[in-house]
Amino acid sequence: ALTGLCWRAVPSQDAIRTLNSLQTNASFLEQLRRERPDPRAQLEAMRGFLERSGLQVEDLDGLNIIHVTGTKGKGSACAFTERILRGYGLKTGFYSSPHLVQVRERIRINGQPLSKELFSKYFWLVYNRLEETKVGASRGSMPAYFRFLTIMAFHVFLQEKVDLAVLEVGIGGAYDCTNIIRTPVVCGVSSLGIDHTSILGDTVEKIAWQKGGIFKPGVPAFTVPQPERPLEVLRDRARELGCPLYVCPELDAFEAGSQALELGLAGGHQRSNAALALQLARTWLQRRGYEGKAGKGGGAEPSVPLAPVFRPSDAMIQGLRDTEWLGRTQVLPHGAVTWYIDGAHTTSSVQACVRWFRQAALSHDKPQDGSEVRVLLFNATGDRDTAALLKLLLVSFFFFFWGGACRGGLRVLAGG
Repeated sequence: ALTGLCWRAVPSQDAIRTLNSLQTNASFLEQLRRERPDPRAQLEAMRGFLERSGLQVEDLDGLNIIHVTGTKGKGSACAFTERILRGYGLKTGFYSSPHLVQVRERIRINGQPLSKELFSKYFWLVYNRLEETKVGASRGSMPAYFRFLTIMAFHVFLQEKVDLAVLEVGIGGAYDCTNIIRTPVVCGVSSLGIDHTSILGDTVEKIAWQKGGIFKPGVPAFTVPQPERPLEVLRDRARELGCPLYVCPELDAFEAGSQALELGLAGGHQRSNAALALQLARTWLQRRGYEGKAGKGGGAEPSVPLAPVFRPSDAMIQGLRDTEWLGRTQVLPHGAVTWYIDGAHTTSSVQACVRWFRQAALSHDKPQDGSEVRVLLFNATGDRDTAALLKLLLVSFFFFFWGGACRGGLRVLAGG
C-alpha cells in the first residue's frame, strides 16, 4: 500500500482514477432514496470517516467557516463572498460543487483550483489513512465521492493555513456532510426552490426546513428575500436552534446616493447573491475583528428582521466587480461561435437564465449579412423534469436543439 510520504511519485491522474472508483454521488443518493436510513446517522458516519482520516470535529473550529446553502445561487454567493474577502489580503479556502471541468476546481486556495501536486498530495494522505483503518471500522470501508472530497478539503484548508473557508453545502443542509462543522462564523441561505425532492421533500417548506438545518446557536445567519411560507420555516428553525436570522436588503439599498455596483457575474438574478455576499463578508469581518459595528437595520421583513444597510468598502466594491464563476451566465466567444453557458437546473433558475440570455444575445454583434443560427445544447442529470425545463427554453428562439439527457438527439425547432 502507498504511504502518506510517497505521494510525489504518484501521478495526479492516478489519484483522480482512484477517486472515481469510490461510490459515485448518483449511486449514493439512489441508495439513500432506496434505504431511507435515519438521516442523523449520515452525520455520524461522516464523523467516523473524519476521525479515521486523522481529524476531530473540534479541529474544524479554527477554519473560520462561512457556510452557505440554498437551492439556487449558493455557488455564486460563495464566489462573491470569497472574492470580497480575498481583497482584504486574507488567505481564502473555497469548497464548492459540482466542478465544471476538473475535480480540482472544487477545492480552491486564494481563488485558484488546487494544483495537481497538492491535489495528489492530499488525496493520498486522506485515502491511505482511510484505507489503513478499514479493518474494524464501525462504518465499513471508504466514504462516497462527495464525502471524501469534503474530508480532503478540511485537510487542505487546515494544513495550508487559510484564514477562512467558504463552504458550499452539497444537498440540503441539515444532514449534508458539510454540516459536521460546529462553529461557523456566519451562515447564508440563497434563493429556495424545488430540487432533489426525493431526498429533501416535495414542497418548498420541507426544503426550507432542511436548509435551515445549517443554523447554529449564536451564529448569525442571512437569507435573501424568500416567499412567506419558506421564510416562516427558516424563522422557526432559527428560533429552534438559537440562531439570529436576518433578511438581506436588496442590492439597490447599497447603491442609494452612489454609483451602481458592478458585478462580475451577469444576470439580474445575481444581484440577490451579491447582496447576500456583502452581508456574509461584512459579518465575517466584524466577528473576526477586522471592521467596526454595522449600521442599524432598515426596517423589518415580516417575522424576520432586516439586515443592516451599510456603505460597501472599496474592497467589497472591487470584489463584486472582479468575481468570476465559470459556467454561470458566462459568455465565451470562440471563433465564429459564441457560447452562452449557464448551469441552471430548476424552473426558476432556467427562467432567470432565459432572461439573461435574451439580454446578452441582444447586445451581441450580429453578422454583417444578418445571418444567425441559434443552437441549444441541453443536458440534465438526476430526477429532474427535463421536459418542463426545456419548455421554458423554447421561448429563446433556438433553431436547433441537442438534448443530451433526452432521447431523440438533434431536433429542429421553430425559431425566429
